[in-house]
Amino acid sequence: MSIDVGIVGAAGYVGAELVRLLLDHPDFEVVAITSDADAGQTFASAYPSFSGVSDLVFTGHDDARLTECDAVFLAVPHTAAMALVPDLLSAGVTVIDLSADYRLAGADVFEQWYGVHHTSPQLLSTRFFGLPELFGDGLVAAAEQRAQGEPVLVSCAGCYPTATSLAAYPALDAGWIDSTSLIVVDAISGATGAGRTASARTHFCNVDENLEAYGVCRHRHTPEIEQILGAPGRVVFTPHLAPLKRGLLSTVTMVLSSEWASALTCEEAISRYRDFFNGRVFVRVMDEDEMPRTASVAGSNVCQIGLAISERTHSLIAVAAIDNLCKGAAGQAVQCANTLFGFDESRGLPLAALPV
Repeated sequence: MSIDVGIVGAAGYVGAELVRLLLDHPDFEVVAITSDADAGQTFASAYPSFSGVSDLVFTGHDDARLTECDAVFLAVPHTAAMALVPDLLSAGVTVIDLSADYRLAGADVFEQWYGVHHTSPQLLSTRFFGLPELFGDGLVAAAEQRAQGEPVLVSCAGCYPTATSLAAYPALDAGWIDSTSLIVVDAISGATGAGRTASARTHFCNVDENLEAYGVCRHRHTPEIEQILGAPGRVVFTPHLAPLKRGLLSTVTMVLSSEWASALTCEEAISRYRDFFNGRVFVRVMDEDEMPRTASVAGSNVCQIGLAISERTHSLIAVAAIDNLCKGAAGQAVQCANTLFGFDESRGLPLAALPV
């Protein structure tokens, strides 16, 4: 029996990626897609690549069918999810939220970085965090709760935090990194990460043949990365916009502790990372002297990780590449939903990238 799901915000790039993945999923049935701006139009009219594939029609965000779904995916901007989540949960609907509204554990931190009042802070202590490779036990607990008839809220990690945390977490977990040093993150994303609505920065004429930093010292993913890594006040995060459609590359530089500064080899680091991610089919730790490429993960739910050690500066450099729309958003949400409904986490998700 199929599992009925709805997608709120299906007109955006992440929402469209959700439609792409869920239409091919053997167990989920998309029964409602919403967009207030596009209500009444077919999904194929917004995305012609679905012509002849899907006859889905956009409805408004108030579509009553959402409350009849088994699960609803929210692909909406921050603050919009807060207006929807409590009512969906009250209706018994499990929610997989791709926005930032429930990612941070404290309402005070959210309000500091996002500049808005959190209207349902009580849900921050009961939500589950959607980064399966690092918080898989929580998702299993969420699945048990859902199986007992209780709806659950999963807040999926952001794209930059996903790549950065998968790159850095095993090293911190192993105790290799100096506990007082800064963790320096330089990350680059394609233009789809900014959403479908164009701005002066994301307009083709400005993106093409251009690379620039933005949100320097104030990007809202900073506290989320610090929360995941357990490193408050230590992350220097600088995102960059590249002339790409898909793709995200995060380079994390971490200073080794005095104990490991001269002892850790790249071979040992790779071995540890592979042990850490053993059984996680979407994470691939590369051989020594190999580094990830965004083109090698585009269209897939895969994260590639490359490692290098700077003997001169006693630093570990960890580089991760993901598709920002798939593993960084929609694919990760489906990966979480698979666990919630008792399926293998890889079910219905692409393991291979587009070859060219």
